[in-house]
Amino acid sequence: MGGKGTPATVAASRAKVWYVLHPYTASGDGSSYGTEAADALRLGHDRVFKTLVATVDGTLTVGVVPVGAALDLKALAAAAGGKRATMADPGDAERATGYVRGGISPLGQRRRLRTVIDSSVTGHPTVFVSAGRRGVQMELAPHDLVRLTRAVTARISTGG
Repeated sequence: MGGKGTPATVAASRAKVWYVLHPYTASGDGSSYGTEAADALRLGHDRVFKTLVATVDGTLTVGVVPVGAALDLKALAAAAGGKRATMADPGDAERATGYVRGGISPLGQRRRLRTVIDSSVTGHPTVFVSAGRRGVQMELAPHDLVRLTRAVTARISTGG
């Protein structure tokens, strides 16, 4: 990870949270960063979570769902206390989080965004999220992920 890591690893270390980094070779083709990570690490698509940025009633909001599922925008809006959600412009997501697409982590974002994590996260002893760089996943306990992001949990995924 280099000298000081990423903002995500710095945030987890600062909070004294247990985590393990799992590097893998990222193709960089942009087709599906999350499933590529899960497949490269030989993990179930229900245990690796992707970080998606949406706009709920004009406010950037993070939805964290399993890579094998889609984000249910209506459910995200409801969980965030809003009426309507749409996917955020990728440039807006990158500027707000400080990460590039395919490497957006729910942890250590430049601006703390309201976060909703799919409730399926609690069904695993550990889960994987981006460590803040393409080609590196961070494994940590679900309760630590929820606590560090100050997230609410709700069923916000479909399929998968």
